[in-house]
Amino acid sequence: MTEAAIIGVGMHKFGRFPEENFMQIAVEAIINSLEDAGVAWRDIQAAYCGTAYAGSASGPKVTTKIGATGIPVMDFENACASGAAAVRAAVRDIHAGIYNMVLAVGFEKMPEGMMASPSYYDWQKKMGLAANPIYFALEAQRLMTEYGVTEIDFARVAVKNHGYSIHNPYAHYNKLFTIEEVLNSAMVCDPLRLLMFCQPNEGASALVICSKEISSQFPQKPVVVAASALSSPLYPLPVLPPTSSISTNITSMHITEYTALQAYKDAGIGPEDLDVIELQDTDSGSEFIAYEGLGICRPGDCAKILADGVVEIGGKYPVNTSGGLMSKGEPVGASAIGQMVHLVHQLRGEAGPVQVKGAKVGLSHVIGAGGNCAVTILKV
Repeated sequence: MTEAAIIGVGMHKFGRFPEENFMQIAVEAIINSLEDAGVAWRDIQAAYCGTAYAGSASGPKVTTKIGATGIPVMDFENACASGAAAVRAAVRDIHAGIYNMVLAVGFEKMPEGMMASPSYYDWQKKMGLAANPIYFALEAQRLMTEYGVTEIDFARVAVKNHGYSIHNPYAHYNKLFTIEEVLNSAMVCDPLRLLMFCQPNEGASALVICSKEISSQFPQKPVVVAASALSSPLYPLPVLPPTSSISTNITSMHITEYTALQAYKDAGIGPEDLDVIELQDTDSGSEFIAYEGLGICRPGDCAKILADGVVEIGGKYPVNTSGGLMSKGEPVGASAIGQMVHLVHQLRGEAGPVQVKGAKVGLSHVIGAGGNCAVTILKV
Protein backbone atom coordinates (compact mmCIF):
# COMPACT_ATOMS: atom_id res chain seq x y z
CA MET A 1 0.00 0.00 0.00
CA THR A 2 1.23 3.47 -0.92
CA GLU A 3 1.30 5.88 2.03
CA ALA A 4 -0.37 9.28 1.65
CA ALA A 5 1.40 12.47 2.71
CA ILE A 6 0.19 16.05 3.08
CA ILE A 7 2.56 18.42 1.31
CA GLY A 8 0.47 21.59 1.22
CA VAL A 9 -2.06 23.33 3.46
CA GLY A 10 -4.23 26.38 2.95
CA MET A 11 -6.95 28.30 4.76
CA HIS A 12 -9.46 31.07 4.31
CA LYS A 13 -10.05 32.79 7.63
CA PHE A 14 -13.09 31.54 9.54
CA GLY A 15 -15.67 34.23 10.31
CA ARG A 16 -18.38 36.17 8.47
CA PHE A 17 -17.75 37.47 4.95
CA PRO A 18 -20.93 38.94 3.42
CA GLU A 19 -18.98 40.17 0.38
CA GLU A 20 -17.83 36.65 -0.59
CA ASN A 21 -19.74 33.56 -1.75
CA PHE A 22 -18.70 30.02 -0.83
CA MET A 23 -16.84 29.59 -4.12
CA GLN A 24 -14.59 32.60 -3.50
CA ILE A 25 -13.93 31.42 0.05
CA ALA A 26 -13.02 27.90 -1.10
CA VAL A 27 -10.84 29.07 -4.00
CA GLU A 28 -8.67 31.13 -1.64
CA ALA A 29 -7.98 28.12 0.58
CA ILE A 30 -7.20 25.92 -2.43
CA ILE A 31 -4.79 28.42 -3.99
CA ASN A 32 -3.05 28.84 -0.64
CA SER A 33 -2.60 25.07 -0.37
CA LEU A 34 -1.20 24.80 -3.90
CA GLU A 35 1.28 27.59 -3.24
CA ASP A 36 2.31 25.99 0.05
CA ALA A 37 2.89 22.66 -1.72
CA GLY A 38 4.72 24.23 -4.65
CA VAL A 39 2.44 22.59 -7.22
CA ALA A 40 0.18 23.87 -9.97
CA TRP A 41 -3.54 23.20 -10.38
CA ARG A 42 -2.80 21.12 -13.50
CA ASP A 43 -0.86 18.70 -11.26
CA ILE A 44 -4.00 17.82 -9.26
CA GLN A 45 -5.58 14.58 -10.50
CA ALA A 46 -8.75 14.55 -8.39
CA ALA A 47 -10.54 16.76 -5.85
CA TYR A 48 -12.57 15.70 -2.81
CA CYS A 49 -14.88 18.36 -1.35
CA GLY A 50 -16.54 18.42 2.07
CA THR A 51 -19.58 20.64 2.60
CA ALA A 52 -22.98 20.35 4.26
CA TYR A 53 -24.71 23.58 3.21
CA ALA A 54 -23.31 24.61 -0.19
CA GLY A 55 -25.79 22.55 -2.21
CA SER A 56 -25.66 20.27 -5.23
CA ALA A 57 -22.51 20.14 -7.37
CA SER A 58 -20.78 22.62 -5.09
CA GLY A 59 -17.38 20.96 -5.58
CA PRO A 60 -17.33 21.39 -9.37
CA LYS A 61 -18.59 24.96 -8.94
CA VAL A 62 -15.50 25.67 -6.84
CA THR A 63 -12.86 23.80 -8.84
CA THR A 64 -13.89 25.17 -12.24
CA LYS A 65 -13.24 28.66 -10.86
CA ILE A 66 -9.57 27.64 -10.73
CA GLY A 67 -9.53 25.68 -13.96
CA ALA A 68 -11.84 23.31 -15.85
CA THR A 69 -9.31 20.51 -16.22
CA GLY A 70 -11.77 17.62 -16.40
CA ILE A 71 -10.63 15.93 -13.19
CA PRO A 72 -13.10 13.92 -11.10
CA VAL A 73 -14.57 16.10 -8.35
CA MET A 74 -16.46 14.37 -5.53
CA ASP A 75 -18.70 16.00 -2.90
CA PHE A 76 -19.04 14.60 0.62
CA GLU A 77 -21.73 15.47 3.15
CA ASN A 78 -21.30 13.86 6.57
CA ALA A 79 -22.35 16.72 8.85
CA CYS A 80 -19.38 17.89 10.96
CA ALA A 81 -17.33 15.01 9.55
CA SER A 82 -17.79 16.16 5.93
CA GLY A 83 -14.24 17.44 5.50
CA ALA A 84 -12.76 14.39 7.21
CA ALA A 85 -14.80 12.13 4.91
CA ALA A 86 -13.31 13.94 1.91
CA VAL A 87 -9.80 13.42 3.29
CA ARG A 88 -10.53 9.74 3.92
CA ALA A 89 -11.60 9.21 0.32
CA ALA A 90 -8.58 11.11 -1.00
CA VAL A 91 -6.18 9.10 1.14
CA ARG A 92 -7.74 5.78 0.14
CA ASP A 93 -7.39 6.58 -3.55
CA ILE A 94 -3.72 7.40 -2.95
CA HIS A 95 -3.35 4.11 -1.04
CA ALA A 96 -4.89 2.23 -3.95
CA GLY A 97 -2.50 3.83 -6.43
CA ILE A 98 -5.33 5.39 -8.44
CA TYR A 99 -3.79 8.87 -8.14
CA ASN A 100 -0.55 10.29 -6.80
CA MET A 101 -1.55 13.96 -6.34
CA VAL A 102 -4.98 15.04 -5.08
CA LEU A 103 -6.74 17.85 -3.28
CA ALA A 104 -9.07 17.70 -0.26
CA VAL A 105 -11.01 20.85 0.53
CA GLY A 106 -13.75 21.76 3.01
CA PHE A 107 -15.84 24.90 2.73
CA GLU A 108 -19.01 26.42 4.09
CA LYS A 109 -21.08 29.55 4.26
CA MET A 110 -23.37 28.85 7.18
CA PRO A 111 -26.72 30.58 7.72
CA GLU A 112 -26.62 33.13 10.53
CA GLY A 113 -28.01 32.29 13.94
CA MET A 114 -28.36 28.92 15.62
CA MET A 115 -27.46 26.04 13.32
CA ALA A 116 -30.57 24.80 11.55
CA SER A 117 -29.44 21.26 10.88
CA PRO A 118 -31.34 19.52 8.06
CA SER A 119 -30.78 16.24 9.91
CA TYR A 120 -33.67 16.86 12.30
CA TYR A 121 -37.01 15.24 11.60
CA ASP A 122 -40.12 17.34 11.04
CA TRP A 123 -41.65 16.21 14.34
CA GLN A 124 -38.56 17.46 16.20
CA LYS A 125 -38.82 20.84 14.48
CA LYS A 126 -42.52 21.15 15.31
CA MET A 127 -41.89 20.30 18.96
CA GLY A 128 -39.03 22.77 19.32
CA LEU A 129 -36.44 20.03 19.66
CA ALA A 130 -34.42 20.91 16.57
CA ALA A 131 -31.80 22.93 18.43
CA ASN A 132 -28.37 21.46 19.11
CA PRO A 133 -27.85 23.23 22.46
CA ILE A 134 -30.66 21.15 23.98
CA TYR A 135 -28.72 17.94 23.49
CA PHE A 136 -25.35 19.44 24.38
CA ALA A 137 -26.87 20.70 27.65
CA LEU A 138 -28.29 17.26 28.48
CA GLU A 139 -24.83 15.80 28.08
CA ALA A 140 -23.37 18.56 30.25
CA GLN A 141 -25.95 17.81 32.93
CA ARG A 142 -24.95 14.16 32.78
CA LEU A 143 -21.31 15.10 33.37
CA MET A 144 -22.33 17.15 36.38
CA THR A 145 -24.47 14.35 37.81
CA GLU A 146 -22.13 11.42 37.16
CA TYR A 147 -18.70 13.03 37.50
CA GLY A 148 -19.24 16.14 39.60
CA VAL A 149 -18.21 18.50 36.80
CA THR A 150 -19.10 22.11 37.68
CA GLU A 151 -20.01 25.24 35.75
CA ILE A 152 -16.54 26.57 36.59
CA ASP A 153 -15.03 23.51 34.91
CA PHE A 154 -17.04 24.23 31.75
CA ALA A 155 -15.85 27.83 31.88
CA ARG A 156 -12.23 26.68 32.13
CA VAL A 157 -12.51 24.87 28.79
CA ALA A 158 -13.58 28.12 27.12
CA VAL A 159 -10.83 30.12 28.83
CA LYS A 160 -8.19 27.61 27.72
CA ASN A 161 -9.25 27.51 24.10
CA HIS A 162 -9.78 31.24 23.71
CA GLY A 163 -6.39 31.73 25.30
CA TYR A 164 -4.76 30.04 22.33
CA SER A 165 -6.90 31.89 19.79
CA ILE A 166 -4.91 35.12 19.98
CA HIS A 167 -2.12 33.33 18.11
CA ASN A 168 -4.33 32.06 15.28
CA PRO A 169 -4.91 34.57 12.47
CA TYR A 170 -7.53 32.25 10.92
CA ALA A 171 -9.78 32.23 14.01
CA HIS A 172 -13.06 34.15 14.07
CA TYR A 173 -12.36 35.43 17.57
CA ASN A 174 -8.96 36.48 18.87
CA LYS A 175 -9.84 37.45 22.41
CA LEU A 176 -8.96 36.34 25.91
CA PHE A 177 -11.73 35.69 28.42
CA THR A 178 -11.71 35.22 32.17
CA ILE A 179 -13.71 32.57 34.02
CA GLU A 180 -15.91 35.34 35.38
CA GLU A 181 -16.66 36.68 31.89
CA VAL A 182 -17.61 33.21 30.68
CA LEU A 183 -19.84 32.59 33.71
CA ASN A 184 -21.51 35.97 33.27
CA SER A 185 -22.28 35.43 29.58
CA ALA A 186 -25.89 34.73 28.61
CA MET A 187 -27.38 31.37 29.55
CA VAL A 188 -28.25 29.43 26.38
CA CYS A 189 -29.36 26.09 27.79
CA ASP A 190 -28.61 25.27 31.40
CA PRO A 191 -25.77 24.80 32.33
CA LEU A 192 -24.13 26.01 29.11
CA ARG A 193 -23.59 29.73 28.52
CA LEU A 194 -22.91 31.66 25.35
CA LEU A 195 -19.12 31.69 25.68
CA MET A 196 -19.10 27.92 26.20
CA PHE A 197 -20.22 27.34 22.60
CA CYS A 198 -18.68 27.61 19.15
CA GLN A 199 -20.41 29.69 16.49
CA PRO A 200 -21.47 28.39 13.06
CA ASN A 201 -19.77 30.64 10.49
CA GLU A 202 -17.95 30.68 7.14
CA GLY A 203 -14.56 29.57 5.94
CA ALA A 204 -12.52 27.03 4.02
CA SER A 205 -9.48 24.80 4.43
CA ALA A 206 -7.54 22.66 1.98
CA LEU A 207 -4.84 19.98 1.78
CA VAL A 208 -2.65 18.84 -1.09
CA ILE A 209 -2.04 15.12 -0.63
CA CYS A 210 0.33 12.94 -2.60
CA SER A 211 1.91 9.51 -2.47
CA LYS A 212 4.78 9.46 0.00
CA GLU A 213 7.10 8.14 -2.68
CA ILE A 214 7.04 11.47 -4.54
CA SER A 215 6.72 13.76 -1.50
CA SER A 216 10.46 14.46 -1.35
CA GLN A 217 10.20 16.28 -4.68
CA PHE A 218 8.31 19.16 -3.02
CA PRO A 219 9.56 21.86 -0.67
CA GLN A 220 7.48 21.18 2.46
CA LYS A 221 8.14 18.53 5.07
CA PRO A 222 5.66 15.71 4.31
CA VAL A 223 3.14 14.77 6.99
CA VAL A 224 1.83 11.23 6.65
CA VAL A 225 -1.86 10.44 7.11
CA ALA A 226 -1.38 7.43 9.37
CA ALA A 227 -5.08 6.72 9.88
CA SER A 228 -8.42 8.07 8.70
CA ALA A 229 -11.41 6.45 10.43
CA LEU A 230 -15.06 7.34 9.84
CA SER A 231 -18.02 5.88 11.76
CA SER A 232 -21.78 6.22 12.16
CA PRO A 233 -23.94 5.38 15.24
CA LEU A 234 -23.62 2.06 17.01
CA TYR A 235 -26.38 -0.38 17.88
CA PRO A 236 -28.14 -0.21 20.33
CA LEU A 237 -29.40 3.22 19.35
CA PRO A 238 -28.86 6.16 21.69
CA VAL A 239 -31.48 7.19 24.21
CA LEU A 240 -31.51 10.61 22.54
CA PRO A 241 -33.19 11.12 19.14
CA PRO A 242 -31.33 9.40 16.29
CA THR A 243 -30.07 12.74 14.95
CA SER A 244 -28.08 13.37 18.12
CA SER A 245 -24.31 13.06 17.84
CA ILE A 246 -24.00 11.78 21.41
CA SER A 247 -24.99 8.41 22.81
CA THR A 248 -26.10 8.33 26.44
CA ASN A 249 -26.85 4.61 26.41
CA ILE A 250 -24.48 3.29 29.05
CA THR A 251 -24.53 -0.19 27.49
CA SER A 252 -22.99 0.95 24.21
CA MET A 253 -19.53 2.24 23.38
CA HIS A 254 -19.40 5.96 22.64
CA ILE A 255 -18.93 6.55 18.93
CA THR A 256 -15.79 8.62 19.59
CA GLU A 257 -14.18 5.71 21.42
CA TYR A 258 -15.23 3.28 18.69
CA THR A 259 -13.79 5.48 15.94
CA ALA A 260 -10.61 6.29 17.87
CA LEU A 261 -9.91 2.60 18.45
CA GLN A 262 -10.10 2.00 14.70
CA ALA A 263 -7.73 4.90 14.05
CA TYR A 264 -5.22 3.80 16.69
CA LYS A 265 -5.20 0.29 15.26
CA ASP A 266 -4.67 1.54 11.71
CA ALA A 267 -1.87 3.89 12.80
CA GLY A 268 -0.22 1.28 15.01
CA ILE A 269 -0.23 3.59 18.03
CA GLY A 270 -2.18 4.24 21.23
CA PRO A 271 -3.42 7.45 22.84
CA GLU A 272 -0.21 7.58 24.88
CA ASP A 273 1.68 8.30 21.64
CA LEU A 274 -0.23 11.49 20.81
CA ASP A 275 1.63 14.79 21.00
CA VAL A 276 -1.10 17.27 20.02
CA ILE A 277 -4.88 16.95 19.62
CA GLU A 278 -7.56 18.98 17.85
CA LEU A 279 -11.01 17.82 18.93
CA GLN A 280 -14.67 18.79 18.59
CA ASP A 281 -15.31 21.50 21.17
CA THR A 282 -18.76 22.40 19.86
CA ASP A 283 -19.38 23.24 23.51
CA SER A 284 -17.41 22.80 26.73
CA GLY A 285 -19.14 19.54 27.61
CA SER A 286 -18.31 18.02 24.23
CA GLU A 287 -14.61 18.63 24.83
CA PHE A 288 -14.79 16.81 28.16
CA ILE A 289 -16.64 13.88 26.57
CA ALA A 290 -14.01 13.63 23.84
CA TYR A 291 -11.18 13.37 26.41
CA GLU A 292 -12.64 10.10 27.62
CA GLY A 293 -13.62 8.83 24.17
CA LEU A 294 -10.13 9.40 22.81
CA GLY A 295 -8.61 7.57 25.76
CA ILE A 296 -6.60 10.45 27.21
CA CYS A 297 -8.29 10.19 30.61
CA ARG A 298 -10.12 7.65 32.73
CA PRO A 299 -13.90 7.89 33.12
CA GLY A 300 -14.71 10.77 35.45
CA ASP A 301 -11.29 12.46 35.18
CA CYS A 302 -12.13 14.93 32.41
CA ALA A 303 -12.26 18.02 34.64
CA LYS A 304 -9.23 16.84 36.61
CA ILE A 305 -6.90 16.59 33.63
CA LEU A 306 -7.93 20.10 32.61
CA ALA A 307 -7.33 21.50 36.11
CA ASP A 308 -3.96 19.68 36.30
CA GLY A 309 -2.76 21.17 33.00
CA VAL A 310 -2.58 17.81 31.21
CA VAL A 311 -4.39 19.24 28.16
CA GLU A 312 -2.40 22.48 28.04
CA ILE A 313 0.83 23.16 26.16
CA GLY A 314 3.50 21.65 28.37
CA GLY A 315 1.14 18.89 29.51
CA LYS A 316 0.95 15.33 28.20
CA TYR A 317 -1.92 15.98 25.77
CA PRO A 318 -2.15 19.58 24.47
CA VAL A 319 -5.72 20.02 23.18
CA ASN A 320 -7.04 22.62 20.74
CA THR A 321 -3.92 24.73 20.53
CA SER A 322 -5.49 26.38 17.48
CA GLY A 323 -8.12 27.88 19.78
CA GLY A 324 -10.56 25.13 18.91
CA LEU A 325 -13.96 25.58 17.34
CA MET A 326 -14.90 27.88 20.22
CA SER A 327 -12.65 30.60 18.87
CA LYS A 328 -12.37 29.59 15.22
CA GLY A 329 -16.09 28.95 14.79
CA GLU A 330 -17.43 25.99 12.87
CA PRO A 331 -18.04 26.21 9.14
CA VAL A 332 -19.12 22.58 9.15
CA GLY A 333 -17.50 21.36 5.93
CA ALA A 334 -14.23 23.14 6.69
CA SER A 335 -13.76 22.37 10.38
CA ALA A 336 -12.07 18.94 10.23
CA ILE A 337 -9.62 19.96 7.51
CA GLY A 338 -9.02 23.18 9.42
CA GLN A 339 -7.95 21.05 12.38
CA MET A 340 -5.57 19.14 10.11
CA VAL A 341 -4.06 22.35 8.75
CA HIS A 342 -3.15 23.37 12.29
CA LEU A 343 -1.79 19.90 13.07
CA VAL A 344 0.40 20.03 9.97
CA HIS A 345 1.84 23.33 11.16
CA GLN A 346 2.48 21.75 14.57
CA LEU A 347 4.20 18.69 13.07
CA ARG A 348 6.30 20.88 10.78
CA GLY A 349 7.33 22.98 13.78
CA GLU A 350 5.61 26.08 12.37
CA ALA A 351 3.03 26.80 15.08
CA GLY A 352 4.84 29.78 16.58
CA PRO A 353 3.80 30.75 20.14
CA VAL A 354 1.58 27.65 20.46
CA GLN A 355 4.15 25.20 19.14
CA VAL A 356 4.21 21.89 21.01
CA LYS A 357 7.87 21.03 21.39
CA GLY A 358 8.92 17.96 19.43
CA ALA A 359 5.43 17.16 18.15
CA LYS A 360 5.47 14.12 15.87
CA VAL A 361 1.93 12.69 16.12
CA GLY A 362 -1.30 14.67 15.91
CA LEU A 363 -4.95 13.68 16.07
CA SER A 364 -8.04 15.33 14.58
CA HIS A 365 -11.49 14.46 15.95
CA VAL A 366 -14.91 15.59 14.79
CA ILE A 367 -18.42 14.38 15.59
CA GLY A 368 -21.67 15.67 14.20
CA ALA A 369 -25.32 15.18 13.39
CA GLY A 370 -26.40 11.64 12.70
CA GLY A 371 -23.54 10.36 14.85
CA ASN A 372 -21.01 10.90 12.05
CA CYS A 373 -17.60 10.73 13.69
CA ALA A 374 -14.11 10.91 12.22
CA VAL A 375 -10.68 10.48 13.74
CA THR A 376 -7.62 11.24 11.61
CA ILE A 377 -4.05 10.66 12.77
CA LEU A 378 -1.11 12.52 11.24
CA LYS A 379 2.57 11.84 11.88
CA VAL A 380 6.08 12.79 10.79
